[in-house]
Order: sequence, then structure tokens, then C-alpha cells
Amino acid sequence: MTALTLSTAGAATLRADALVVGVAKSGKTLVVAPGAEAVDKAFDGRLAAVLETLGASGAEGEATKLPAPAGLKAPVVLAVGLGSAPEDGDSYAAETLRRAAGTAARTLTGSKKAAFALPVAAAEDVAAIAEGALLGAYAYTAYQENGKDAKKPLAEVAVLGAKPRDKAHKAAAERAQAVAEEINRARDLINMPPNDLYPATFAAAVTAAGKEHGLKVQVLDEKALEKGGYGGILGVGQGAARGPRLVRVAYTHPKAEKTLALVGKGITYDSGGISLKPAGHNETMKCDMSGAAAVFSTVVAAARLGLEVNVTGWLALAENMPSGNATRPGDVLRMYSGKTVEVLNTDAEGRLVLADALTKASEEHPDAIVDVATLTGAMVLALGNRTFGIMANDDEFRSAIHEIAEEVGEASWPMPLPADLRKGMDSPTADIANMGERMGGGLVAGLFLQEFVGEGITWAHLDIAGPAFHEGAPYGYTPKGGTGSSVRTLVKLAERTAAGEL
Repeated sequence: MTALTLSTAGAATLRADALVVGVAKSGKTLVVAPGAEAVDKAFDGRLAAVLETLGASGAEGEATKLPAPAGLKAPVVLAVGLGSAPEDGDSYAAETLRRAAGTAARTLTGSKKAAFALPVAAAEDVAAIAEGALLGAYAYTAYQENGKDAKKPLAEVAVLGAKPRDKAHKAAAERAQAVAEEINRARDLINMPPNDLYPATFAAAVTAAGKEHGLKVQVLDEKALEKGGYGGILGVGQGAARGPRLVRVAYTHPKAEKTLALVGKGITYDSGGISLKPAGHNETMKCDMSGAAAVFSTVVAAARLGLEVNVTGWLALAENMPSGNATRPGDVLRMYSGKTVEVLNTDAEGRLVLADALTKASEEHPDAIVDVATLTGAMVLALGNRTFGIMANDDEFRSAIHEIAEEVGEASWPMPLPADLRKGMDSPTADIANMGERMGGGLVAGLFLQEFVGEGITWAHLDIAGPAFHEGAPYGYTPKGGTGSSVRTLVKLAERTAAGEL
């Protein structure tokens, strides 16, 4: 785990393996960003010129290493691009600092300590730099014990210009560390191989965290699910050798006036079931529990931050496997709500487990429900790999979540729930089918889920199928593999709810 410290020490005097500075573009000129004045002085005021000679442009995502001159305690200077310099008097955007810090932390893999001399004008900058660095320093190495030559993640991050005795700076850093560590918890779960992470072991991880953070955890196993009539979760999980679970994990605050319910899709492996996925589409399906991981991590983060809001997480956990016991296309499931669903495609399984969990969550009459799921390939086709879609039964709530996501640096887009698409799910056999029109498939899935939300309850659906798992090269603070998408949005939503803003 990467350590985080705040320091008022000068960049020239702090001992570290590397000094991280920011550079930006001002017209056609490369400029050194605030915070690096002492470093620039050590280069006789020519740091920007030296970097230009080395080909640096100041573009976001760019990182340039160079030997430190005499006068600096660190042997290496790492210049990271911040893009265009803001106009006079303006600060750098938080997401710009977050990504730059993440780029630096990734570049400095193998180093013990790095001092970040990036622009700090307010507590928000401290938070962004700390968060970006801690997320960028992430690496999943649990299954690489023989990789002795592999470089370890950056061990310590020191944020210069941040005052450890300043209450705002200290609080910003503590929040950033808690949120980053919980995002990394979600990443670990998403990256874990499905032979080790399955419903029972996922539930065990939640139980262990519950004991550590004072959370109330309830686990429904196959017998309890059957007794309770959870036909959606059981129908999806019945083809697997390892049975499904429904986990309730709750954080409560004695002064809380509102309750936020979060529901996460937790398909620990998705083969597609009888409607088997084609070759080339199975290899990353351990990530189909990313929604449940995000919900779990958010509840723990709320507890760590002591938020004055009740946050209840519902994790609908199952493996979707083909076998002689598996649900078949054409089968009809009786859901926990009592509704019957004709299963036309067993690879549209996420909505089935979420439907049961949404109904159960609704019974507690929370002030709002948000479900999170890697639900549809259609959403990836619509929004790409870095943006999640937001649907809701309340336009203001949908807009609020979108604004929150943009504020914390998570790309999202509000999506509609067109009533005319509902007819495509009409079934001659059951109350509803789990598939509808192919076009607008992500919206059809949202309409299906809406059927299982309790009357009068504000609800939103986040389809994180695109950004939940990154298969390309790392960038900014985003690693290859599980990303922890939506945790920052959900934590900020809980904070806004606690503050009475929602």
C-alpha cells in the first residue's frame, strides 16, 4: 500500500528518489507550472528549455525524466504534462492534476519515494494530486510471487505545498487516501481470477471487511434464496457448481436523516450460460462483478469517512455457467417480486439478478436507489470504453449524478428510457421477457430494471460496461484491468446526500 504524506519542505531540500514537476503549453511556449520554482532555479531558469530540447511538449499524459542538477536532493526530475496552461489567475483543473499525478506514479514504478511539486492553490488540489498518485501507483501482483524481478509500485507519495497542520489540507488528503484505497479494493476484486473469486468467497470478503469497519453484513445462500423466492438470482446461478449469494452490507450513522441504497451486479464469471458467448468474448468476463465491487467499496468508504447518511449495499452474486442444470432460453422464472420473466437469452443475466436485488432493496424504502452494472455491450457501442451511461426515473436525479460524475472526473452521459421500447419485452408466456428490441439494447435493459423498483422510489441505473475494465495500455491513473469505475461518483453522491443537497 502506497504511503501518503504532506510536506511544506522545499522541492530543493526534500530527499526523495524523484521530484515530480508540471509543465504546460502557453501558446507555442513550454512553461514550468507553479510549485516547481525551486527546481527551475536549480536549472538556472532553463528547465523548460532543457525539456523542449528533449522533445517535451507539455501535453497531458507526457512524462519526461532528466537527471537533477546540483542543488537538488533528489537525483531525478520527472516532468509531467498538464496540457494548456490556465489563464492568469486560474488554477489547473482537478482532473488535470489527478491524471498528471497518476502518470507520474506509474512512471516511477520501482521507486521508494517521490515528491510531487505540482500546483497547489487549494485543498482541492491536494486531494486531486494525492488521489491521482495513489491510484496511479496501483498494481495487482497477488499471483506474481515468482516475479522477483518485477518492479514494485511507488512506495511513498509526498505532496509538496500541502500543509499537514492545515485542517482543510489534512482532511482533503485523508479523504483522498480513503477513496483511493477503496477504489483499489474494487480493482483487486475485479482482477482476481474467477477460480478464486466466486459468490461464496466474495461474500466472505464482505463479511471480513464488515467486521473491520463496523458494517452489518447479511449473506443469503442458496437455501435462503430458495426459501425467499429469489428466482432471478437462483435462475442465473443454477448452472454453476458454486451457488449464488445475495449480500446486504450496511453502514449506518446515528445522525443520518436519509438512506441511500446501492445495488451491484456481481456475476463473478459470465460465460453467457446456454446462450454461450462466442470465442474471444470470455477472457475478461471475470470483470462482470465490477458493479458489486464498486458498491461494496463505496459502503466501506462511507464508513471510513464517517458520512452522516445510511448507505446500504446489495450485492447480487452468481456465476453464469452452462450445464445440464442451467436455465434455458424459453424458461420462465418467477422473480422475488412475484413477476414472471421469460428468459429469451441467458446472456442477459445481469438484469435478472439485479431485478431481485432491486425489489428487496425497495422493501426498506430508501430515499433513493442506484444500481451499478456492467450490463450491456450496447452501452459500449453507444458511449465507448471510457464513459458510463446514466438512466433514471427522475430527470433531476439523473442530472445530479451526471454533474457529480463530471465533478469527480468520471466520464458519464445521461441516457433516456423511451417508453416505446417497453413493448418489445412483451411476452406471450410471462409478465415480461428479459430481451426486447436489439437497437437501443442498453435502454431496454434500463426499462427492464425499472419494472422492479418500488413505487415512488427515486432510482438511477449506471451502466459501466465500457469503463469498468481497461484492456489497453495504462493512462493517467487508469491501470490495465479493473478500474473501480463509479466508486468516486457514488462516494460523492453519498456525501451530497449527507449534506442534504439531494
